[in-house]
Amino acid sequence: MAKYDLIAATGCATGIAHTYMAQEALEQAAKKMGLTIKVETHGQTGVDDPLTQEEISGAKGVVIASDIDVDADRFAGKPLVNVPVAAGIREPAKLIQEALSSDTAVFMPKGGKATAEAGEKTETSSAGIGNKIYTSLMNGVSHMLPLVVAGGVLIAISFFWGIYSADPKNAQYNQFAAMLNAVGGAAMGLMVPVLAAYIGEAVAKRSGLIVGMAVGMIAYNGGNGSGFLGAIVGGYMAGLVILLLQKAFAFMPDREFRGLKAIFLYPVLGVFIAGSIMFLINTPMKAMNLGLMAWLKGLESSSPIILGIVVGVMCAADFGGPINKAAYLTGTALLAQGNYFFMAGVSAACIAPPLATTISVLLNPKAYNRDERSAGYVNALLGSTHITEGAIPFAAKNPLMNIPAFMVGSAIAAVLTYMSRIQVPAPHGGFIVLPLVNKPFLWVAWILVGAAASGVLLAMIAGRSARKRGVKTGVVEAALATEAADDDVAAAPIAVDDARNQPAPTTDDDQSFDPGEILNKEFIEVNVPAKTRDDVLHYLANMAVKDGLATDADAIFKKYVAREEEGSTGMEKGIAIPHAQDETIKRSAMLILHLAQPVEWKTFDGKPVNAVISFLIPEHDSGSHLKYLSNTAKLLTHEDFVKSFQAAQTPDALYDLFNR
Repeated sequence: MAKYDLIAATGCATGIAHTYMAQEALEQAAKKMGLTIKVETHGQTGVDDPLTQEEISGAKGVVIASDIDVDADRFAGKPLVNVPVAAGIREPAKLIQEALSSDTAVFMPKGGKATAEAGEKTETSSAGIGNKIYTSLMNGVSHMLPLVVAGGVLIAISFFWGIYSADPKNAQYNQFAAMLNAVGGAAMGLMVPVLAAYIGEAVAKRSGLIVGMAVGMIAYNGGNGSGFLGAIVGGYMAGLVILLLQKAFAFMPDREFRGLKAIFLYPVLGVFIAGSIMFLINTPMKAMNLGLMAWLKGLESSSPIILGIVVGVMCAADFGGPINKAAYLTGTALLAQGNYFFMAGVSAACIAPPLATTISVLLNPKAYNRDERSAGYVNALLGSTHITEGAIPFAAKNPLMNIPAFMVGSAIAAVLTYMSRIQVPAPHGGFIVLPLVNKPFLWVAWILVGAAASGVLLAMIAGRSARKRGVKTGVVEAALATEAADDDVAAAPIAVDDARNQPAPTTDDDQSFDPGEILNKEFIEVNVPAKTRDDVLHYLANMAVKDGLATDADAIFKKYVAREEEGSTGMEKGIAIPHAQDETIKRSAMLILHLAQPVEWKTFDGKPVNAVISFLIPEHDSGSHLKYLSNTAKLLTHEDFVKSFQAAQTPDALYDLFNR
């Protein structure tokens, strides 16, 4: 059985994109950090790569990046970080570091037991109550969604024989169409009880599911109950009732009475208590539900522009997060009531953002690096199939500018859709369900108009950011920031061959930004005599000229000093990363010095410096040095690398270390 440094679980409400994007982000971050990880995914097809108890026991930490319940109780006794799935996509390295930190609390499930080492911190949950409420709701939505999709599509197909094809008294009646309508209606009818059941399951496990299902059926009540609002309230109520019953019967030993409690006491008392409450509140909640639906229906006709703006802003606010899901859940609820107009605008607003990234990449390819361009091209497919999450990396890159740009396009697409009275009877599928749309070509046209509006704005924002980066010198803080800072580097050709004609990549598409790409053995020296920081900087400047990397040692020294005055490049553990950018520098390069004796240098830990990694940057640099500098800084966060770096005694050993 393989042993992993870290284990993780990812999941999102739809189980289509977020789940696997978070998995990929965590795996790539762990790989870059030299760690092993196994990620269990909770997708729409079920649980893939399930974690075994042996793997859980052998792991040093746990990351849960999920909007649905992934059974956190099995991780009892382990340091655990629990966040929404979007955080797993945006900041995987940070989550991994937190999970492995000694400051992270050991997870202790409520009512459960876990063994922790003496002195370790413990807490009942690493996720706040707000996150628990949200993940419970998304757990219900995740299990409800396939039923809504299946039921909605089958009902829509039955309309091919006529809008009244399921009515035996009508001339349009068709037996096969009536069967499709009945089967689809049965699936749609399960929406409310399943939503309540799996909210209850997320709160109180199996007993919560049973009680939630019963309460959900009361909320449904043959279509005359309180609907999806009742299901949400009923699901949480079911879970809460079970938790209270568990506390009430805690005096009965589990070993002897577990079966009695699970099979008899919890379901009987739980259904009685929660069901009675639901029965009493069903009528007022039904009135609330009908009032909300009536208000939304009224907006479709009276204020389609306002409705479109609200829906567009919500759908592009967090790309599959709680705000987006609020609009989507409302659309599915109206869909179940036969209203196909509202979902048309929601779908348009969700499809536009990923298509906008494709348009932006095509309009201004030089403003994006290779990975971003590839993601933009793939988003054409994701957007066409109603997967909004593909826009997340672009939004995360510059959220203050890019998210409003996405909102503009989504709002335009939704407004035009509502004004045109377009109907979409299926809650998912994107352009795959075009045969079911009443005005398919017009709907696609409005979505493309919205996507184009966002795409133009995104291209302008990306171009402006790229121009800014092209004229600024990087600093250590930028290198140590996060992926967002690193990924802001624009793609542009940069020569990194050296004076010894060592083969090197010439374009961003070929570069991995591995520091070893701009390092040569001749650029490494050990036992360097220096007594002060300025001695080291003079030595580096003269070394650059000697090795044919630059033409003016005095100019480079001045740039080194100017950079130190802006902020010390001293790191910690005896290492500094000075860098200079000047017109006399011919090509990008990395120089490494091991000093004969430590010298005073302002560092994070207040200790002197005995090793130096320096970067030489040409005057006209696209920003690629930020990548090299950042990747080097990341290497220095690994203790094993730092030990090997400090222990290396020869240029050959240091060169091999950076080129492994």
